[in-house]
Amino acid sequence: MFYTGVDIVEIKRVKRTLERHPAFVERFFTERERSYFFEKKLKAEHIAAGFAAKEAVSKCIGGLSDIKLKDIEVLRGGRPEVKLWGNARRKAESLGIKRVSLSISHSDDYAVAFAVAEGGE
Repeated sequence: MFYTGVDIVEIKRVKRTLERHPAFVERFFTERERSYFFEKKLKAEHIAAGFAAKEAVSKCIGGLSDIKLKDIEVLRGGRPEVKLWGNARRKAESLGIKRVSLSISHSDDYAVAFAVAEGGE
């Protein structure tokens, strides 16, 4: 069985959010994700892509009810790697999901992510 999720984020909205709410990155991203963003000079396109990735993964496992976005960790620096923690991990296990593959991209205006989760029958 395969589960899919896709999300698209407008980069200028993330940029405005970062200006108004500097704690946005700390609130929704893990320490390892934040380290990646700092390496990228906190550019809005990278943060928007990370947010889209978390949303796409959440859709694979049934949405964000009872899940914190920090329970979905997206590690980059090559092929994106998804780590699930807490309730996200429990929801994925209940669906028999063994692995989540992820593709992330961005243009000048939008960031997009597509996730595919492989699971039991």
